[in-house]
Amino acid sequence: MMNFFRNRLVVLGLVLLATVLLYLLLPSIRQGSMEPSLEVQQRMGLVPASPPPPSGINITVRTGQLPGDPPLFFREALPVDSAGRQILPRLQMVLLHGQAFTSKTWEELGTLSLLASNGYQALALDLPGFGNSPDSESVKSDQSRVDLLKRFLEALGVRAPVLLSPSMSGHYALPFLQKHSAQLHGFVPIAPVGTRGITPQQYRDIQTPTLIVYGELDTNLGAQSHKNLIQLPHHTAVKLAGARHACYMDKPREFHRALLDFLSKLD
Repeated sequence: MMNFFRNRLVVLGLVLLATVLLYLLLPSIRQGSMEPSLEVQQRMGLVPASPPPPSGINITVRTGQLPGDPPLFFREALPVDSAGRQILPRLQMVLLHGQAFTSKTWEELGTLSLLASNGYQALALDLPGFGNSPDSESVKSDQSRVDLLKRFLEALGVRAPVLLSPSMSGHYALPFLQKHSAQLHGFVPIAPVGTRGITPQQYRDIQTPTLIVYGELDTNLGAQSHKNLIQLPHHTAVKLAGARHACYMDKPREFHRALLDFLSKLD
């Protein structure tokens, strides 16, 4: 009899554990990924929570879709003052994303709200084939990807933005930087792909102020891109201690601090 009750307790415990795990994974399952969402990772203590905007400021992150081939989904946070009133932006910032992420990453991490609460207009784009932007055969060349970013900026009235580009999005950002560096007020590469395709002379010709960000533990793409990007004449570099490839996820506080410090020097 005691063995029977003991077995029942073990079964009940396993059922309870499975229920808890299913609850934690449901948000990511709905998003089409078995990796827990950022919100879930923070609840489980896997990712440090980023500081919220100053108390009393309510930031609204709006969404929109730009028509075209392909249509482009984006998120936007408009700048506000300390009283929460909308103001003219100190700067405009466009945030791309890596292979495993979307524009929603920057909303969940608090980056969009943090930028808006510090007076910056923040626009995060779902690149074609990611999030809510459908894939398209029209963006398979460097020039087509440059044209896509140019169309996005022009349609939304973005002039001289700071462009942030992690990992995979280097396929878009680096060709744009080469062709239109004069149109960028700043550049924030975070271990982007494609840095080996630029010659030393091409790097020297780019005058855009640049903040190079990479994780200490990213000994592959992070180290490789850092070695190449330091050829840019107007750069500073920030290595996030103990952080992996998606270093902004591992160390959001340190990343946000470095980003805001860089932006303040561009005003």
